[in-house]
Formats: sequence, structure tokens, C-alpha cells
Amino acid sequence: MTNPETAQESVAGDPLSAVADAMQQAASSVQEGATAARDAAEKALPSVGLFANRFLYTTCYAVSYGVVFPMALVAFSVPQNNPLVHGMIDGSRAARSKVDEILGGGGQPAGEESA
Repeated sequence: MTNPETAQESVAGDPLSAVADAMQQAASSVQEGATAARDAAEKALPSVGLFANRFLYTTCYAVSYGVVFPMALVAFSVPQNNPLVHGMIDGSRAARSKVDEILGGGGQPAGEESA
């Protein structure tokens, strides 16, 4: 920082020197502001990342719970030995088989036998 008396003398003595001093002070202030902004951003970035991760986790959890819970509730409330359940089981097996075929698995999952 420049002493005010020195700055006053330089204005009276050499106007170019006064302008150069003012420009130097402005550049110094801008550099300090940029450093402070960078430090603040570095401190805030991990917080933003944690918030985004938590938001994504909570959203996926809520959506999956909202889909799986009603489906499980319906599935467990339907009697086991009837054509509706047998049709859903056969359709599920056919869908899994087609997905395996498309993805190149080719085989059946462990524990299942071909009908």
C-alpha cells in the first residue's frame, strides 16, 4: 500500500507516476479478489458435490421404493396357484431369456431349469 503523503507528493510532482501507482493498486486489488474468489470456490466445491451425490441417492431410492413396494404388495396379495401367477412367471422367464439372448449371455441363470 502506498503512503497517502507519498501519493500526494507524486501527484504534484509527476502525474504519470501517480497514474502508474493507481494502476498498480488496482491490479493488486483485482489479483487479491481473484485469489479470494478461487479460495471460496475451492471450499464450496466439495459441499456442492456432496449435495449432488446425496440428492441423486435420495431420488433414486425414492423412485425405486415407489416402484418396488407397490409391485411387491400386489405380487404378495395374489394367490400363488392360479393361471395369472403362472402366466406372469412364464412371461418373466421368457423376458429374462430374451434379455440374455440380446446381451449375449445365452445361458439361463443358475438354479433355473428349462421347461
